[in-house]
Amino acid sequence: QVQLVESGGGSVQTGGSLRLSCAASGGTFSAYALGWFRQIPGEERQFLAAISASTGITYTGSAGRGRFTISKDDAKSTVYLQMHQLTREGTAVYYCAANKQNGVAGYETFYGYWGQGTQVTVST
Repeated sequence: QVQLVESGGGSVQTGGSLRLSCAASGGTFSAYALGWFRQIPGEERQFLAAISASTGITYTGSAGRGRFTISKDDAKSTVYLQMHQLTREGTAVYYCAANKQNGVAGYETFYGYWGQGTQVTVST
């Protein structure tokens, strides 16, 4: 069983930066495909970025392209999401997700494990 715990959320001003972390336990972290999503209340989860297990290939969705970067540290079993130039639309709960197989995917059903989420609030 894979467990994911996000951290690093909080309040930030428009145009600011924030780095989210997601610590994983259970299984072999280096073998997981990993992703970040966010959800605004009343809306569907939105894909942000993903990173493959073995090659480290990344894929960033349109919501974060040019501003968000996903990375991971296998030694720490942690995946990160660095966010720059945050806008008011960035106010949401941010989730990390994992899949026990290789690949890079931007859709929810690819991922079988999810964290509890961390709140990010962007204000002027």
